[in-house]
Amino acid sequence: MILRITTLSENTAGSHDLLAEWGISFLIETGRETILFDTGKTITVAHNVAALGVNLNQVSKIVLSHGHYDHTGGLRQMLQRIGKDIEVIAHPDIWAPKYRHRKGEKDRHIGIPFQRQELESLGAVFVLTSESVKVAENCITTGEVPMVTDYETIDSGLFVKTDSGWQPDKLLDDLSLIIDTEPGLVVVLGCAHRGVINTLHHARKLTGGKPIHAVLGGSHLVNASRERVQRTVADLKKLDVQKMGLCHCTSLPAISTLAHEFGDRFFFNITGTVFKLP
Repeated sequence: MILRITTLSENTAGSHDLLAEWGISFLIETGRETILFDTGKTITVAHNVAALGVNLNQVSKIVLSHGHYDHTGGLRQMLQRIGKDIEVIAHPDIWAPKYRHRKGEKDRHIGIPFQRQELESLGAVFVLTSESVKVAENCITTGEVPMVTDYETIDSGLFVKTDSGWQPDKLLDDLSLIIDTEPGLVVVLGCAHRGVINTLHHARKLTGGKPIHAVLGGSHLVNASRERVQRTVADLKKLDVQKMGLCHCTSLPAISTLAHEFGDRFFFNITGTVFKLP
């Protein structure tokens, strides 16, 4: 299987021709299908696909990792540029009224910045399910990720606004993409709000215990305690992950630790990075 994953948007850019912003987006080419995984925060993906010469006509599906603005903010522009009906695979909770709600701070809406009807008028055909979905040959979503480790927790400042008041957001919509390749599984994360290690264990369970070859994307270690970072490192070593391109919400301190601990098994996954197999 030939696999090519291009980081279309991330917090940092590797070229003066590309734009960066807080958020993430990947173009995943499997040889038979081209999948857009998340769409960044605002304009970066639209700019960068043009700068990189990406042919959006080849995109067959869009997968949304969860319903936060920094992963969905480029969706309208992408639908306009793709210009055809296209499946958008996600969890039903992407449409929940998501907020950052902290005592002493102004409440901030952090959900999808568009109305569903508008996106559907532009060609989005939403496929919303909590279950794992086959996206392409050898490529599935995780569906909902069980919380199994005793140290990975969800950000306590994230809430859903309901008629009865604020409810902690369990981020059940947090999903990742699993690609089955000859050297092992390649797992593409959005933010891994429910834990990168939880996600990797679930990926192995869904695929009959296959080894993890590579993991790319956000791991939400931003603001994580030193203990959580160290336990994450220890579990990544137990899983014997061969390549790591953790980025976005991982945070620079955690990225520095990962780079130190894993040496050339870790790579700085910034805008414009291309990961290829074989």
